[in-house]
Amino acid sequence: MSQALAQEKVYTEDDYYNLPEDVRAELIDGRIYYQAAPNRIHQEILMTLSKIIANYIDSKKGACKVYPAPFAVKLFEDRKNIVEPDISVICDRNKLTDRGCTGAPDWIIEIISPGTSSHDYIRKLNLYADAGVREYWIVDPRTEKVIIYFLEMPDSGMETYTFQDKIKVSIYDDLWIDFPSLDL
Repeated sequence: MSQALAQEKVYTEDDYYNLPEDVRAELIDGRIYYQAAPNRIHQEILMTLSKIIANYIDSKKGACKVYPAPFAVKLFEDRKNIVEPDISVICDRNKLTDRGCTGAPDWIIEIISPGTSSHDYIRKLNLYADAGVREYWIVDPRTEKVIIYFLEMPDSGMETYTFQDKIKVSIYDDLWIDFPSLDL
């Protein structure tokens, strides 16, 4: 007697947008990943970094836009991948839609929450690299480390910093994030 293997449902963009508004989730490779509400430290880092980046762009009269989560980013046209990075920096305004962003942001920052580390360190890293994100930062409050992936480089360079470092943003000529001054 043979048993049929149960096939997992492949979710699409329509399923994602039909979720209740109070549900936080991402759609990755046709699978829905539910997310818990972030903690206070996560939100403090998110707001502080978003303000620094937005103030820098405003001071330079730059074209890029900064969007903190929740903000939907449809990475590909395949209708099976919509993520909500903690911070998205988009420099091509043609990618912006009423629903969020279609295409790869130039810079993404993910702040690690308990239970999301493998999601951010592995699954999303590969997804962002495939989509064409130029720079990807993983900020981990537990270890007080910042890992930066330079995804537009052929060998996808990586550097590791601590919350005691002043870190250069590679997509800009003169933006530095001074982590010791953030008072985290």
